[in-house]
Amino acid sequence: MRIAMIAPPWIPVPAPAYGGIEEVVRLLCDGLVERGHDVTLFAPPGSRSCARVREVLDEAHPDEIERSRWEVDHVARAFAAIDEAADGPHPFHVVHDHCGFAALAMADRLSTPLVHTLHGPFEEEALAFYEEHGHKGTLVAISEAQRRDAPPALRDGPVVYNPLRFSDWPVETQPGDHVLWIGRMTDVKGPHRAIRAAQAAGVPLVLAGPVQPGQEEFFATEVEPHFDGERIRYVGEVGGGGKAQAYGQARAVLMPIRWAEPFGMVMTEAMACGTPVIAFPEGSAPELVSDGVTGFLVDDEEAMAEAIGRIDEIDRVACREHAEERFGIDAAIDGYEEVYAHAAAVPVSRQW
Repeated sequence: MRIAMIAPPWIPVPAPAYGGIEEVVRLLCDGLVERGHDVTLFAPPGSRSCARVREVLDEAHPDEIERSRWEVDHVARAFAAIDEAADGPHPFHVVHDHCGFAALAMADRLSTPLVHTLHGPFEEEALAFYEEHGHKGTLVAISEAQRRDAPPALRDGPVVYNPLRFSDWPVETQPGDHVLWIGRMTDVKGPHRAIRAAQAAGVPLVLAGPVQPGQEEFFATEVEPHFDGERIRYVGEVGGGGKAQAYGQARAVLMPIRWAEPFGMVMTEAMACGTPVIAFPEGSAPELVSDGVTGFLVDDEEAMAEAIGRIDEIDRVACREHAEERFGIDAAIDGYEEVYAHAAAVPVSRQW
């Protein structure tokens, strides 16, 4: 198939460090090209891929995420290229959109079917948007939990888990004594709860991740005061091989989330390194963490501390093998090939 893959306009693919959606896009492009598909990636300048890359805007906009001006400009230019291809000898069979809202809202002006992956949660404003525009494309949820939160008319759509190329993540069977928290410094992600759980368990904790605009006050008041350089350490943002090393060296990854996490790449990345995950049962966590096999599901910080004491019950090699069967790149490509075939075979007005 000829596939137009539209990345968000904010960060190049692959992302220099933090960028969950950009990593999904990178892996999907790799896997689809390996399967023999003809993929064109519409992405910010500086992007690299085994797919054909078309840089859309003049520059990336990492500090202006979700500013509608850039997203609309990016999508409109990509749509113009897709329209031009539709009038030529090699039209695209399907458009796969990973932007926030603009592409789906305007999808009914395309003659090419559009597949839209739902990367965010169904908050109140998002629900209203998808109730109005969801029929314009094939909507793909990234977990059953996310699909359950969708408007009723959209709950029969497909689910395809985010992919991971497990061969990129080495297994570590001799971790250190510490546990790890990694993510954005927000209340819902729970770095402060991870600190309390580690302190209750009497184990060192390493925290990693960016402090993004708007998160400075939470970080300064709830997280930073606990740093002592030994028991509670902050290593900043990690990316590339540094992330795999951070996962592998940890006894466990803590996920004390208090929100409807649609997927949670941190969990599958940790499992790929053989590192078990201890998570609160919010959002997709009960789907991703197989209790007693790839980690533990717990209700609060006290239970998390108790689970840290049991973490050696988890076989790290078996943890990785179990996760790869469910979240490896082959499973995701299988799922999207089926979605694309369905989307391309039915009229645009009758998508899932």
